[in-house]
Amino acid sequence: MTVALITRRRWIPVLAALMLLGIAHRAEAQGFISPFIGYNFSGDSGCPEITNCSNKHSNYGVGFGAIGSVVGFEAEIGHTNDFFGSSPNQSTSVFTFMTNLMLAPKFGPVQPYGEAGGGLMRTSVESVGQNTDQSQVAWDIGGGIIGYFSRHIGIRGDVRYFHSFQVADFSLFPGLLPTGQKLNFGRASIAAFFKF
Repeated sequence: MTVALITRRRWIPVLAALMLLGIAHRAEAQGFISPFIGYNFSGDSGCPEITNCSNKHSNYGVGFGAIGSVVGFEAEIGHTNDFFGSSPNQSTSVFTFMTNLMLAPKFGPVQPYGEAGGGLMRTSVESVGQNTDQSQVAWDIGGGIIGYFSRHIGIRGDVRYFHSFQVADFSLFPGLLPTGQKLNFGRASIAAFFKF
């Protein structure tokens, strides 16, 4: 029996244990869907702080994925109208699609979590005779807390920061965003949480 074969055989129980552990964690996890509503703050949102801001622009969307008693995964779609402010001659919007890994230890009816990931950020600006849509690769990081009313229904509060990897080009719209700047903003939201 060669040394390589002995070494390979030693790894078989380790790999089998890791596979069983992975299956057990998947069996523990439950799917969820979480529609949210919130508002943007900080960065390029036009609202400098999370509090004391009169120029809040609401956003809405839905998150869905799977969560266990320690880890989870979430994909999320979000949309904001009038991101750069409202104007009778111009409309702006930001669409985000993010996938996140969640660290979410559960303590009875409460589950705090942190999450981070990446995805796509799409900005749209429409003005008289000029329109532009830009898609950028972006990342996000944030966290919050889920409180459960029952095994399958809860509510959660969430704060996240979004940041594009690429520079946004709004040269057709002077004053909208400084030249050479990456788009970034925070978001505070509240959401229903349904596990199934």
